[in-house]
Amino acid sequence: MLTVELINNNIPRLKLQDTVSKALQLINDFRVTHLPVVADDKYLGLISEEDLLDAEEEKMPIELMQETFIDAAVKDNEHFLTAVNFCNQHDSSVVPVINEERELAGVITNTDLLKALGNFAGTNEIGGIIVLEMERSQFAISEISRIVESNDATILHLNTTVHPETGMLTVSIHTNKKEIASIVATFERYDYDVIYYFGNENFENEIHTNYRHLMNYLDI
Repeated sequence: MLTVELINNNIPRLKLQDTVSKALQLINDFRVTHLPVVADDKYLGLISEEDLLDAEEEKMPIELMQETFIDAAVKDNEHFLTAVNFCNQHDSSVVPVINEERELAGVITNTDLLKALGNFAGTNEIGGIIVLEMERSQFAISEISRIVESNDATILHLNTTVHPETGMLTVSIHTNKKEIASIVATFERYDYDVIYYFGNENFENEIHTNYRHLMNYLDI
């Protein structure tokens, strides 16, 4: 999904002649943290509620605050995950989307981004979730897929994250089956470290945990 597909045209855009008080009122009305500023449809940057509240005079035009603008945006032909990264970097509830001529096409709200992320992650699909932890060198998507498919299941979504301190890889697997005890058992048989899992058989988690504690005790 491209950023242009998530544009929300209901969020207003400010002009340099608009006052601080008007900008604050719009931010309050639309419940956002930032608003885009344009001049002849050209994108100039984002202005934040925090900077507006720090302004000395509410009647002054925001043109006098250009040095505080966030001069960043995403292109209309980029993947929507770049907009997620923008939100994380700038702590903003809106993401400005521009074209090649730097004209503002609109903004993406964090609410629309959250919905897009949910669909991207397959959260609307019924199934179970298994979370593994491993060394990065151990990660082989072909083998993980084979293990899941050997239990008559398929992977709907797979996500990896790296622990910043240990460097260990966390692999989250979303399957199309909620009955995943057999899949978990197969992963453990191949010496994968299953951190936790969620499915219909939630009671198995406690049995699984007690079993691991027993194995750890016997190894002492």
